[in-house]
Amino acid sequence: MTEETVSGDQRLLELRNRIDSIDGDIARLISERANCALAVAAVKKATGGDALYYRPEREAQVLRRAMERNSGPLTDEEMARLFREIMSACLALEEPVKVAYLGPEGTFTQQAALKHFGNSAQSRPLAVIDEVFREVEAGAVNYGVVPVENSTEGVINHTLDNFMTSNLYICGEVELRIHHHLMISDVTRADAITRIYSHAQSLAQCRKWLDAHYPNVERVAVASNADAAVRVKGEWNAAAIAGDMAAELYGLKILSGKIEDRPDNSTRFLIIGTQEVPASGDDKTSLMVSMRNEPGALHNLLEPFRRFGVDLTRVETRPSQSGNWNYVFFIDFVGHRDTKNIASALREVGVCASDVKVLGSYPRGVL
Repeated sequence: MTEETVSGDQRLLELRNRIDSIDGDIARLISERANCALAVAAVKKATGGDALYYRPEREAQVLRRAMERNSGPLTDEEMARLFREIMSACLALEEPVKVAYLGPEGTFTQQAALKHFGNSAQSRPLAVIDEVFREVEAGAVNYGVVPVENSTEGVINHTLDNFMTSNLYICGEVELRIHHHLMISDVTRADAITRIYSHAQSLAQCRKWLDAHYPNVERVAVASNADAAVRVKGEWNAAAIAGDMAAELYGLKILSGKIEDRPDNSTRFLIIGTQEVPASGDDKTSLMVSMRNEPGALHNLLEPFRRFGVDLTRVETRPSQSGNWNYVFFIDFVGHRDTKNIASALREVGVCASDVKVLGSYPRGVL
């Protein structure tokens, strides 16, 4: 054995011992943090009433600080994800968060729920968006996670329509990069595929790739990508388009990865709950406005935002449920409703609108 080899082995041993020592410090500090979380829970229970254990604005602030303090070599997002899981586990000691999401298991909405709440949250898959709203309104769960828009295919109208009749608030948002994969089961004959299952939106997001690689194969739209994954388990001539989680959950093989037509394809999800969220320092607000059917209505709606310097990020229109040819505007903008200039703009909008409903002010997505 050469001197260089001995020197290298000694250096590795020193580094491993150092890692073991650091791991011990990390474990001790995590336990200390968990004990603080238990103390917080005890204080909240002692005050009585309906204590709020999960605070969206507080969670966002902690994650932002973790990213600001990060000096590498881990990326800011990787650092925030580590803190996300620590916070999720500590919160579960106080009071486990119950979350409903658009299921079944293996959907991108479940992936968004895990990204936002961490793996220690208690999640429940539901069949349709309406059920997610109902479960939160009934108090069966604390929060719901629903998709609201895709960068390729646009807004999810069903989610917007539910806000017309719901009293829930938007408490947060999650943006998820969407990667679609063509996958098969262990009984599939890869050279004999005649049918591809997926959700209609996923089929649309992979349209060009499918035209180039499987132009004559039947495309079957189903309720969800997870449903597509389940169907191919017993069909020798079928494939599915779904995400990583579905492939892992249902034991499928990825035949072709990342087949979405646009590499920046992403979906935005909303966190819905029953409480209004205080300002976090970096927030967005969502608004639903019904306007009188008269000339200049849209100009009258938007002009106060311009005058008070409010940055609009999205304006969508949906038919009103109150009558033919009446429309409701859904507006997103930067800032919290309690900010002075925004409060002034909302007051002026209220003068010209027939109805104004603030759907929520909430922290901008950190992860």
